[in-house]
Amino acid sequence: MTRRPVHGTWEPQPAARWEDAFLSGNGHHGTLVFGDPNDDRVIVTHHTLVRPNGSDTRPPRLAAELPALQDRLLAGDRTAAENFTDGRPLQWVRPFHPAFQIRLHRPSGKGRGYRRSVDFATGVVRAEQSDWTSQVFVSRADDVIVQQVTAPGPTLDISLDHRLPGAPDGPAGLAVGHGAVLTPEGALLSLRARYPESDRAFTGVTLIVATGGTTALAPPGARIEGARSVLLLTKVRRHTGELDVATEGRALRDLATEYDRLLERHVALHRTAYERVTLDLAAAPSERALPGSELLKRPRDPALLERLFAAGRYHLLSASGLFPPRLTGLWTGDWDTAWSGAFTNDANLNLQTASAPAAALPEVTEAHAALIQRQLPDWRDNARVIFGTRGVVAPGHSDGESGHSYHFNREYPLHLWTAGADWLLKPLVDHDETHGSRDPRTAAALAEVACFYEDFLSRTDDDGHVVVVPSYSPENRPANASWGTINAAMDLSAARHALLTAADYHPEHADRWRALADRLPPHRINDDGALSEWAWPGLRDSYDHRHLSHLYGVWPLDEITPYDTPGLAAAAHRALELRGAENDSAHGHLHHALIAARLRDGERVAHALGQVLDGDFFHASLMSAHYPNRHVYNADAAHTLPGVLIEMLLQSAPHRLVLLPAPPPALPAGRLTGVRTRFGAEVDLTWAPGRATAVLKPTRTVRIELRTSSGDAQPIDLVAGEDHVLSMEAW
Repeated sequence: MTRRPVHGTWEPQPAARWEDAFLSGNGHHGTLVFGDPNDDRVIVTHHTLVRPNGSDTRPPRLAAELPALQDRLLAGDRTAAENFTDGRPLQWVRPFHPAFQIRLHRPSGKGRGYRRSVDFATGVVRAEQSDWTSQVFVSRADDVIVQQVTAPGPTLDISLDHRLPGAPDGPAGLAVGHGAVLTPEGALLSLRARYPESDRAFTGVTLIVATGGTTALAPPGARIEGARSVLLLTKVRRHTGELDVATEGRALRDLATEYDRLLERHVALHRTAYERVTLDLAAAPSERALPGSELLKRPRDPALLERLFAAGRYHLLSASGLFPPRLTGLWTGDWDTAWSGAFTNDANLNLQTASAPAAALPEVTEAHAALIQRQLPDWRDNARVIFGTRGVVAPGHSDGESGHSYHFNREYPLHLWTAGADWLLKPLVDHDETHGSRDPRTAAALAEVACFYEDFLSRTDDDGHVVVVPSYSPENRPANASWGTINAAMDLSAARHALLTAADYHPEHADRWRALADRLPPHRINDDGALSEWAWPGLRDSYDHRHLSHLYGVWPLDEITPYDTPGLAAAAHRALELRGAENDSAHGHLHHALIAARLRDGERVAHALGQVLDGDFFHASLMSAHYPNRHVYNADAAHTLPGVLIEMLLQSAPHRLVLLPAPPPALPAGRLTGVRTRFGAEVDLTWAPGRATAVLKPTRTVRIELRTSSGDAQPIDLVAGEDHVLSMEAW
């Protein structure tokens, strides 16, 4: 029994499905580990592995036609935007796919005491039975997949196998070549797979280091006999032309070949990041000791939320490095990934990374920033070619290689979405506020967004307000109009926030950009008393939809709050009440929860969270699905849930702290430690029935406004380096 939250999970049997395989990753390489003692499989992934699909990745050249479209929309033609296209069919971005599986086969035998587990604090996936053990981790220090097998048995056959579900086969399939050579340590295996009708390929290389026994080639792999232990070091690269396998092998041999040394180097980086924030919900020790699959059957148990918080934090960190997480994080066992396993920018990416600034995961924010920086040249192309402007426009979807807007059609006119750059830069602004410094890369990107709006916001309404036209609210449409319309609420919030934030970063342009922000129209409240999704006369709301783009001003922005704009907050709350769940997607439920937490509605947070916990969204791996009943492997729920739990317990703005804004009644006691605030303090929060204590550890001197569950405001003066203790007798 454990009196502390469990920072890991376990199962009493090997994974039978790849979705249940335990995960490890370093933000570049990923693994899905089955843990079968007799026929183990480790699926290898890498963030760069996307399959060429023949798409025309250029953005559509439409700038010359934009004025005519604007004229038609402003004149009342509500379907005009349906023809704003270059005629191409819907094109998906290049789909993410797995590389291959490392197979380890030994003669079947009876064993005792099987258990597989993953330690979130180290990233080690372990399986054991009798004296056999397998340990796998993906090193943050050396960017290599490490697997050690002890007591491998009299014989152990090792091979690299590309045959995974959905892999292209037949005459038009992958062109696969295997290599195997003996080395002084044991053997070096390689697998090269060239994509059909492409000069691109990927190559995996595995160095086998056997301790004791003998190693022989057993094409396409190797056979180890009588070894005490076997160490495998694996990498995969995507490339054009041929990869020099010998050079890759030498690089692996140059690494330390002692498991403990490799692990020590990795843990120094991984554990430090993972342990910065913890959540204890005072769960029963007996519940904490359960395997994950059993705990998932108890959706209202605090032990489940503790473990999902820990797992979500672990998986988010493990998926972030070269890129932030994809729709599937960093993992898939199937070539047919839903929605191409893309970076879906119009909701999912930001939801997954929502907790990063507060949960002290700058590694995630840096990965997010790196993706943006790589794609800024393409964002400039989007602005110039589609809208005829300076500045940048972000795409709705990306495969990581291209940032061009080329995924669109009549029902999903994502090339019209202009809010994306501000939406994607918001986590980087939060990071700057949290750390008290301004990243020059973020400052430069914000200036480019402001330049876009200077050129784009050229039309006005009868009241002299600038008009966002065309405008698109992902992925919804008015009840009486087509998808491309005028003044979507998200677009208004994004333009206002982008201009005002850019003005804060660039005082030399502040007067001009603030003046333009002041010319944007206000949000509209409809006849139902709800904040309307479109601030344009005559456009009627469509309430049953999974996206909540129109409430961008509530979360993650601070444009609409119960404290500063109570009237708009009430209208936003009414809009949230009227919103349907449509297709029960996990991201929709948890987006709903994040907004409800900002609006101080604990019951609504608990209900939205309950839809996910009761809906069988989680696999035994504690990775999640997009739909109920574990349908469609997807990281949205797993990665977003920690952000929901933090937001309902603690929220911050540059000069405000909100404690226990939306505490669910089912969690009467707990402790949240290490949370970072946007005014530069670390906070440890402890609560129990009738009382709560917060310890603030500021890194800079600042006056803030404290808000508690009562809603009352209290000024607090913080001094850098001096702890400040807040006690509340009721909440």
